[in-house]
Amino acid sequence: MNQEKIKEYKEALEKERLLCVSEIKQNETPVDFGSEPDDESDESDKTEDFGNRLAVINDLKNRLNEIDSALEKIRSEKYGLCEKCSEKIESSILDIDPESRYCKNCKTESQ
Repeated sequence: MNQEKIKEYKEALEKERLLCVSEIKQNETPVDFGSEPDDESDESDKTEDFGNRLAVINDLKNRLNEIDSALEKIRSEKYGLCEKCSEKIESSILDIDPESRYCKNCKTESQ
């Protein structure tokens, strides 16, 4: 893989990282459950919303970890190698999923 292509992937990863961090911050805004227990359905809706936001935050943090791992591989010049078989990850995979850890064959085997 040439340096130009790696630079493109790095820029895409950095852009995606900023979006993830922004979404995490946005979803971490505390939910105001209020102090009036008058409307139980409202409290239930807020509790459900809070649970959904926690799930979204968890998914975003996992994605952020994947992005950070890919950026670290770029820095250490190990980017684009499959973690399972050590073969090069196809450009068609990295174009769609630049933080991919596995080549096409290993992704298929694990499913």
